[in-house]
This record gives sequence, C-alpha cells and structure tokens, in this order.
Amino acid sequence: MAQVPQRFFDALAVRTWCGLSLRALGRAREEIDAINVYPVADGDTGTNLYLTVESAAGAVEAVFAAHEVDEGLRDPSRTRGHTADGPSLADAVGAMAHGALIGARGNSGTILAQLLRGMAEVLAARGDSDHTGGPGLRLALRHAAASARQAVAHPVEGTVLTVASAAADAADGVGGDCAEVARAAYEGARAALAATPGQLAVLERAGVVDAGGHGLVTVLAALVETFTGRAPAPVAAPHARVDRAVEGECAAEGRCAAEEGDESGPAFEVIYLLEAEDAAVARLRQRLDTLGDSLVVVGGDGLWNVHVHVDDAGAAVEAGVEAGRPYRIRITHFGHGDAHTTKAERPPRERAQRAVVAVVPGEGLAALYTEAGATTLLARPGEPPASGELVQAVRRAHAREVVLLPNDAELRHTAAAAAEQARTEGVRVALIPTRSAVQGIAALAVHESERRFDEDVVAMTSAAGATRHAEVTVAERQSWTTAGICQAGDVLGLIDGDVAVIGADVSQVAATVLDRMLSAGGELVTLVLGDEAPESVAEYLEARVREAYLAVDTVVHRGGRQGALLLVGVE
Repeated sequence: MAQVPQRFFDALAVRTWCGLSLRALGRAREEIDAINVYPVADGDTGTNLYLTVESAAGAVEAVFAAHEVDEGLRDPSRTRGHTADGPSLADAVGAMAHGALIGARGNSGTILAQLLRGMAEVLAARGDSDHTGGPGLRLALRHAAASARQAVAHPVEGTVLTVASAAADAADGVGGDCAEVARAAYEGARAALAATPGQLAVLERAGVVDAGGHGLVTVLAALVETFTGRAPAPVAAPHARVDRAVEGECAAEGRCAAEEGDESGPAFEVIYLLEAEDAAVARLRQRLDTLGDSLVVVGGDGLWNVHVHVDDAGAAVEAGVEAGRPYRIRITHFGHGDAHTTKAERPPRERAQRAVVAVVPGEGLAALYTEAGATTLLARPGEPPASGELVQAVRRAHAREVVLLPNDAELRHTAAAAAEQARTEGVRVALIPTRSAVQGIAALAVHESERRFDEDVVAMTSAAGATRHAEVTVAERQSWTTAGICQAGDVLGLIDGDVAVIGADVSQVAATVLDRMLSAGGELVTLVLGDEAPESVAEYLEARVREAYLAVDTVVHRGGRQGALLLVGVE
C-alpha cells in the first residue's frame, strides 16, 4: 500500500521517516549483515543499524505520546490521538537524535546516530518554524555528512562516510521541494555505494559493497518514500555472502591490522554512553586513539556515545572513567577467533539444556538474577531494550531452551518479537509475561532446570502470577492518573501498574501501598530499594510488617539505579 506523502519536513514527517526506515532495515537486515566485511567481518552491521533506528523511532513515538497526554490535560474532552497539532519539529528531531545516540550499536550504528544528530542540529535551529522545505533539508544533509566525518578519528573512503557525502553533494545540486531533494540524495548515495568496492580493497576482494553504506541508502530510500509516497527501486549492488577469511584484515581507520598473512586485529569492541564535558572528551579521543582503532565518538551537550576496537577493553573503559561517567557499557568479543585464538584452537561451546533470560532495571537486581543463574539484560531508566538486544541475550545464554522474563508490561510485544526470532534460530523459547522484576524474582525462585520444560514454565508462570507488584516513584510532570491529577514532584504509589496513592512522603506512600496489598493476604513481602530511596524506608516498612502482619516475612534487596524508588512484591 502506498505511503501518504508528506509535503514538508515537520514532526509528522520525522515520525513517518523513522517508521519507514525501521521497516526497511528490518527487511534488509540479513542482507546487510551478510556483506559486512569492514572494518570487522562480524556480520552484524544490518542488525546494529536496525537497533539504532529502533531506538530513534521509539524516542519519537514517546514525544508524540507525551504531547497527546499534555493536550488531554489542557482539554479533557480530547480523545487520545486527536490533538489540534503535534509536537514541534525541534522536539521530534531532538528525540530522534537522542534516541539514536543512546541506542547506537556498532561502528555503522554510531555513525548513523551522528548523521541524525547533524540533521537535527540544523532542523532544530530554524527558529519558531515547525516545518522546513527543500532548502532546509539540503542544509541538514550537508551538516550531517560533515559532522559524521568529524566524529570518526581516521575517515576512510569507500565507507558510509563516502556515501553520506555523496548524498549531500547530490542534494546540493537540485532545487525544489523535499521530495526532489530526498530523491537526489538517494540517487547520489546509491551511485556512491556501487563505487565503494573500487575504493576499498577488502570490499573488492569480497565482491561486496560497504555494508554501512548499504544501510544508509536504505534509510535514504525511506526518506524518499516519506515525501513521495512510494519507495524507490531496491538497491542493485553486489551482495555475495562474505568469505570470513577476510575477518580482521583492516581497522576502521584504514590502517591494516596486521602484516600480510596475519589476520590478527583488536579482540574487543567497546561501546559506552558517557556523561562528560567537551574538554574531557577531546582528551579521551586522544587516549583511545592510542589504544585501538575504529574510534568513533558522537554526541554533545554533555552526553556522548563512544565506540572503539581494542585489545585491552579494561583500559578503554578506564579512559572513560577518567573523562566522566561511562554507563551502558558493552564489550563484545569478535567472532569465534580473535587476535590470540584461532577457530581451530577453540572448539564450539556446548549448548546448555535450559536457561533463563531476564530484563532487569538496575545493577543490584542484575547481580541478584545472575547469582541465581539467569542471563540478564540491563534496562536503564527511560531506555528500554530493543527486540534485537533481547535476541542477543538469548544467544548469549547459549541454551536449547530459554525462559524469557521481560519484567515490564510495556516490553511484552518487544519480548514476543524477540522470542519469535529466537525460535527461527532453533531455540525453544517460553515467554512468561512478568510485569515487574519482583514477579521475575518469584518465578526464578521456583525454577528447576531438571524438570520437563513445560512443567518448569508452568511453575514459574504460576509463581509470577501469584505475586502482586507495586512501585513507588516520583511524578515527572503533571498528569491524569487513576487516583486523580498529580503534579511534578508528587510521590506516586502504583499497584499492579495503576496509580493508587498520591502523596508527598515516600515512607507514608509506601506504607499505604503495602497495607492495601496485604489486605488481600500474603506470606512474603519483597522490597527492592533504588539508589534514590531514603535509607529509612526499608527499616520503616520492615517494622510495620512485623507489628501488623505477624505471619508475613520480609526480604530486602538493593536494586541500584532502577528508576523507581521502591519495588514491592507480595506473594
């Protein structure tokens, strides 16, 4: 079905573009993964680009949802989804850029995040205008290409950077509206992509075009569809499957990783978000450039995404600690072989029979779940994992059977998509729809890998379902709730996902929530304290349970930076 074209680049066009890009990358992901030979032939460029755009699209959707809530507060007669106007262009492109930044994966995903940020910097600076036409889009594409090139320590031609520059050059050569500019950018990028094997020897030997460039052409095709209503013809470019013998041949800066005949290269990919000042980041770039290659640092305004390939992953993280506060640290070991071990020396690891994979909201709970034998995926506050991350967690578990605990009602569909993908890879997956980490704790407590899979899933599902869950948090904005209107800064008590209590004191709200939950009975109370919860809350609640509920036991865990001040489970 043809897409309804957008006339101008406004917030709705941003939303449409993100959605179309995500669908297009979903279709092209496997093909792009298959041609990934540079800078490392690890076969994940398509997946990384998909995850990066998925994060960007999710952030844009959140802006639209928040705008609809605000409209409802100003005029309760409005129904959700029917507002007089949408969010501003600046809000939409800002969300797109931020979402891509915090969700960027891999070398190409990190560069794509900077391309989107470069566009956002131009589009958000257009004063009070909520839309732009062809000239504004041309400027955005030019600035995007320039800023991405500046973010890479040693730019190499024949890569996504070349394709981005060609798109900007082609757009500069046309007038007209957004549709004409987008079409010119796409055609310029497509031609540049076809020429990449002649610019980079590793691509020519493998008989492929640059994978990151292919991904960017896919995203630009979605931009054309946004403004014309129809997708352009598919990319006609070499896409033979990679001969993995080229793995590790060259580093991203264009410097060969080893002498002729030596396929060694950096063993690890290190990525983290970093809160730091500009001056500290400049020093960090210099430090990381001496440690490894494929260095890309993107971002600004105090938040950065750092990507580098190194042999000493610890040193790369320590450099980030010296510069500021690194978090969401991801360290990936390249392939089955690395700089020190060949495939012949490392036999494939035998799959476990069964594993539990759980999404957890804080470091403390991650440690608790890991100690209980689960493979964990950390979900930072406001940064829910994408389906691809869940699939990767299932792969890390390396088991024939996997029980998946999303521990968040809003992750249900994401987890279902991940489970379906894992099943296509031959893994038997059971999704238990846990809505809170305390339900996951209850499920994990009765897990027995020696039981038949179905019996184990039934027992875990029953334990999770028998656990009521609540949380105490602080309202970030004025909002309608099931307990009335709350103001920013109010303490909220949510029971089974609905706001039940609004107050000013954390301990009093928590006590009210606990009393309401225990009024229906219970034998065990689980309390998970976040870092920002007052130290006295746990002691106060434990004493209250001892005095008022004699047959009820209490267990307290430290959750770390989990978003909510307190999680409560009653079973």
